[in-house]
Amino acid sequence: MSDEKSFEENRHDQLMSAPKATEADAAPRFDVTEHDGVTRIDVRDDAAVRPGPGQGDPAAEKDEPITEQ
Repeated sequence: MSDEKSFEENRHDQLMSAPKATEADAAPRFDVTEHDGVTRIDVRDDAAVRPGPGQGDPAAEKDEPITEQ
């Protein structure tokens, strides 16, 4: 049997090593799936931290298409 840790175990250990770290800090934030050679990365709905402008930021409120100038 191997003593090597999996990627998830190493990730968890690293994220929990900070002072005052909680289990929520080590929770997964992304789902990665592969289908027909295509890799898809999705931010989980329950992720505590999400990319992009935060709620209440005017940039987050409007979804305007980019137009050529």
